[in-house]
Amino acid sequence: MSILNLLIDLVKTAGVVVFFAYIVTRTTFFLEILDKKLTWKNQAIMIVLFGALSIFGTYGGLQLPSGAIANIRDLGPMVAGLVGGPVIGLGAGLIGGVHRYFMGGFVNVPCSIATVIAGLLGGTIYWIRKGKFVTIWQAILLAIFMESLHMGLTVLIARPYEQAVSVVQEVILPMIAANATGIAVFAFIIHNLIVERNTAKEKESLRRKLEQTEYEMETAKGIQQSLLPEFAPQIEGFDLAALNLPCRQVGGDFYDFIPVQENKWGIVIADVSGKGVPAALFMALSRTLVRANVAANLTASQAMQKANHLISQETKMGGMFVTLFYTVLDPQKMLLQYVNAGHNPPFVVHNGQDGVILLKAKGIAMGVVDDYSLEQKELKLDSNDTIVFYTDGITEAINNAGEQFGDKRLIETVRENLDLPAEEIIAKVKDTVFAFAQEQPQFDDFTMVVLKATSMAN
Repeated sequence: MSILNLLIDLVKTAGVVVFFAYIVTRTTFFLEILDKKLTWKNQAIMIVLFGALSIFGTYGGLQLPSGAIANIRDLGPMVAGLVGGPVIGLGAGLIGGVHRYFMGGFVNVPCSIATVIAGLLGGTIYWIRKGKFVTIWQAILLAIFMESLHMGLTVLIARPYEQAVSVVQEVILPMIAANATGIAVFAFIIHNLIVERNTAKEKESLRRKLEQTEYEMETAKGIQQSLLPEFAPQIEGFDLAALNLPCRQVGGDFYDFIPVQENKWGIVIADVSGKGVPAALFMALSRTLVRANVAANLTASQAMQKANHLISQETKMGGMFVTLFYTVLDPQKMLLQYVNAGHNPPFVVHNGQDGVILLKAKGIAMGVVDDYSLEQKELKLDSNDTIVFYTDGITEAINNAGEQFGDKRLIETVRENLDLPAEEIIAKVKDTVFAFAQEQPQFDDFTMVVLKATSMAN
């Protein structure tokens, strides 16, 4: 029956400790101490509260058959020291120790000293570990050591010796069990609190980083979009429009409209290898070098070969390349002079006629080799021709069945909407591609340029 009573007392004591620990560890001042934001106010409150726990521990614990109590007086100062350092541990120990001293009894001196030492020992461990809270097992070992020291001081100091030994023999195991249980409860709750707070901090830090990354990517997207022409130029006898939709915030596709000389325009569409930020940086480099090398005295082939030389010099260590189609439009002559550096060949649809003309020309992607030649071709346009420039993000869009949108669907979509303006043709293609893909995410950039001959130039 006595063992059952001891177990009941142990559960009661643990319950009180759990309640105290949970309430105290949720207070603002305790969290400040845990964050090492020590002030005279929060330290004083901690000393008073854990000193009060020490006083409670004098009366609370395991009621032994002889009437003695295997108390948990040292628990409060130990925990106070482990959490707040030597000052708080010593303060709580002094409150519990002085109270015990004035209770009297032949063991009052060693018990009072032990309680003060408990606070100092916890604080010393705090100092050694630079404020890092101990593990649960380290806390239990501290309690076992402290109560063993407590019993040793009792045998060493208390008189009569025989009576001190008798008391120690009766209470040593229950006191170790009670204090080890109490400090384990405290350590468990505090550890959970630390983990909870660290997790919250990590989540907040991650949220801030994601917000910063999102902001930076949105800024990069704005910068990249600003590199693309804001409006298509007004070219007599032609309707010109374009659209670029990156699959991520930034992408590797680009198009450009470059005034080559009076009444002539260079039209570029390109697709950089890769996706995301690296592709976007390479896109900006490629666009700049292409635009810089377009000059009135150079043919389309000469201009792009010079641009390739510079691009390949910049990308020898990066392994990136860019497929590109470049054409010079002469509106008065209704003539296209073009080169194709490994890009999807644009196609020409003539209203009222079947079939399409693919603008093929020999050439490999830019940036692959330093010095190479591009085949240059010309095409005479008719007043009803519609030229479609695009990147593979359109034709390689897939649906839920894994089917690609393909060249055939693209040509059919354009043909079905030839009577519409260039901008509306692009919108129809976009809607058709997205409807085809259904819930499949856009996996590549969507870029399209439509040049529509509306009448013979004067």
